[in-house]
Amino acid sequence: MPDSRELPSFAARLDTFSEWLGRGLSWLVLAMMLIQFLIVVLRYAMSISSIPMQESVMYLHATVFMLAAGYTLHQDGHVRVDIFYRLRSARGKALTNLLGTLFLLLPVMVFILWFSWGYVDKSWRIFERSSDAGGIPGVFLLKSLILVFAALMIMQGVVEITRSLMTLIRRSDSTAAGNTSNDGPGELH
Repeated sequence: MPDSRELPSFAARLDTFSEWLGRGLSWLVLAMMLIQFLIVVLRYAMSISSIPMQESVMYLHATVFMLAAGYTLHQDGHVRVDIFYRLRSARGKALTNLLGTLFLLLPVMVFILWFSWGYVDKSWRIFERSSDAGGIPGVFLLKSLILVFAALMIMQGVVEITRSLMTLIRRSDSTAAGNTSNDGPGELH
């Protein structure tokens, strides 16, 4: 499969953005772990509890989970039933990825955007706050991650479609040019 440098400029920029975002979000995991450690120490060593600190861990976790999904797709880290996929040629994998993105990923993400828009809009209209006294007053921001998640997944889906098409076209061009190499499952590229 082509890497970012081989993609057309628009897809390469989107792919680079996913890479940059994913690496940046990884630092939030460290922050989340440190805050959680502090919560435990304060609670059990000093009998101090902080709702904003507890909610901040939830906010950080949601942010990492929702916003790094595109990066995970970029890294080919999503779970797939790999029984048949791993045995396929590069062209077969590209075709599977293309069809999966077109008929599964994109429709689901459009569905999520469409049906969560009102949910997020209502939250913004009232500037929804935490239901806990003293909690973080930004539930509307947390819910907005749903829309950002779907948009980032669509963006990375476009990159994956481009990458798959390039693999399929490249294989077709090389075969048409007289290259009859077998792109079998054991062959490395």
